[in-house]
Amino acid sequence: MRFLEHPTRHLFFTGKGGVGKTSMSCASAVSLADAGRRVLLVSTDPASNLDEVLGTTLSGKPTPVRGVDHLWAMNIDPEQAAADYRERMVGPYRGVLPEAAIENMEEQFSGSCTLEIAAFDEFAKLLGDEATTSDFDHIVFDTAPTGHTLRLLTLPSAWSGYIESNTSGTSCIGPLAGLQEQQRIYQATKQRLGDAAETTLVLVTRPEPSALQEAQRTSEELRSLGVNNQHLVINGTFKATDPSDPIAIAMQLRCAEAIDNLPKGLVSLEQTSVRLASGGLIGINALRQIRGLGIDAENDTAPSDEVKVSSGPMFSMDGFTSLRSLVDQFAEQRHGVIMTMGKGGVGKTSVAAAVAVALAERGLKVHLSTTDPAAHLQSALADEGLDGLSISRIDPAEVTNRYRREVMQTAGADLDEQGKALLDEDLRSPCTEEIAVFRAFAESIAEGKDGIVVLDTAPTGHTVLLLDSALAYHREVTRQSSQMPESVEELLPRLRDPDFTRILVVTLPESTPVHEAASLQRDLRRADIEPYAWVINQSLSPLPLRDPTLVGRQRNEQSYLNEVRSLHSKRTVLVPWHPVQPTGIAGLRRFVAQVKLKQEDTTVSIS
Repeated sequence: MRFLEHPTRHLFFTGKGGVGKTSMSCASAVSLADAGRRVLLVSTDPASNLDEVLGTTLSGKPTPVRGVDHLWAMNIDPEQAAADYRERMVGPYRGVLPEAAIENMEEQFSGSCTLEIAAFDEFAKLLGDEATTSDFDHIVFDTAPTGHTLRLLTLPSAWSGYIESNTSGTSCIGPLAGLQEQQRIYQATKQRLGDAAETTLVLVTRPEPSALQEAQRTSEELRSLGVNNQHLVINGTFKATDPSDPIAIAMQLRCAEAIDNLPKGLVSLEQTSVRLASGGLIGINALRQIRGLGIDAENDTAPSDEVKVSSGPMFSMDGFTSLRSLVDQFAEQRHGVIMTMGKGGVGKTSVAAAVAVALAERGLKVHLSTTDPAAHLQSALADEGLDGLSISRIDPAEVTNRYRREVMQTAGADLDEQGKALLDEDLRSPCTEEIAVFRAFAESIAEGKDGIVVLDTAPTGHTVLLLDSALAYHREVTRQSSQMPESVEELLPRLRDPDFTRILVVTLPESTPVHEAASLQRDLRRADIEPYAWVINQSLSPLPLRDPTLVGRQRNEQSYLNEVRSLHSKRTVLVPWHPVQPTGIAGLRRFVAQVKLKQEDTTVSIS
């Protein structure tokens, strides 16, 4: 990995969900530590899986990683960070102010905005406060999927500007006095992000059009913030070793085509390519092997692999159903909400778009929307239309402006000029965007009263925070707008109603996506929300394979397929990997119809 030849002190790994950010950041941190450098690896992802990949139980404090000298790791836990932040703000006043005043302060610091500023505060300390990380030579950040990370990296500028322009001294997170003390750190954070000698942004992508396009968009947005020292890692490149394997040849062609059409904005970046591994990248030994998978373009030869091809049947289709069967069940219900959830990069958008197209083609009124800041609905549909199907996206900037106007016209209508100025200032807080997105999410769910809404959600961490924060958002909406909209009031009851909301947990047959999906399901159940089905996407298991790398990955799937079927899911859909990307109306139609399961002879056909 060329960016490790002369590594900067701070390394950020970002990219679309499921592209291998955690694997690449962990492998880089292990490599630096093996070279004798003292390294702190930090996850900013609310759905972090560093613990599983490293094989060490982590916390919100630096913890030594077993099996690697000089390496420490930690997770930024938004809930714990909010609790610590709240206590830091309120603690000094205990025993000084009356109990009622303390309770009022605690209530003020229990909102959704506190959750965001607290997580950002922890991130800023690691980047902007030298004293916090003086024991380490390098800080490696494994970030959440793109949309969430872009939000995080814009906050240093957003909060610095808000604090400087605020005249009232109060905000959605209470008195700004505490934040004034942090301003120096926020400004230092902003400066270090833009210093090429201090910070490298590693854009991780798969050799797939959607991931490459998102990498380019991220590259451009971060350049606009002054983050110019960027490196591209193309993870999972593939070259067939058996010309008699049509699936392997198809996969090689898809990979080559994507790289040949590299977006212009990425061409000039220094690049590293990493070969597709034949097994899972869990554990320190596997992470050290990633170094051996790195390749130079001029030395692109296929690796030897000792995996042998099995001659017998490897897989039974018993216990799985098809996506078409699921659509038939949804079609019986002429209204309600279908939501796709799961880790980034598992195919939530494809599943949501394919279900929406199939339902619309059955004559139903369907609205397809997304809460993902890095939405790809238009790409999935290839900008094609269909009778009965409407499409939209919850655009954060658009819904925030609409929310501000609405609050000023309602809660601000009877205020005097000074009161209006204070309310307007409050609404310019960076937190307002999160509240506005939540409002729009609630409104999308409410549309299910009059038709079918198919909602493609953001990657797990962001979605769980959205749902977990429901009560906190209720308070913020009430505080700013003085009245609770019906859509917000009824949100949780609707999500909990199995006759109204049907959640599809989408995953890949791999360790991290399956375990993240299981964790998501536990979070949903704690909120009394029960998923309807699991969809295992891009499975190699039903396919006849000969290529050693793919056979190795096929074998690696088995335990995760069995785990989903036996432990997690009451109803499981299996979608095989397909040689052609499921885009456009025709492609999405094939995505639903492609697999015909014949349990009696375990065969699968792909149309």
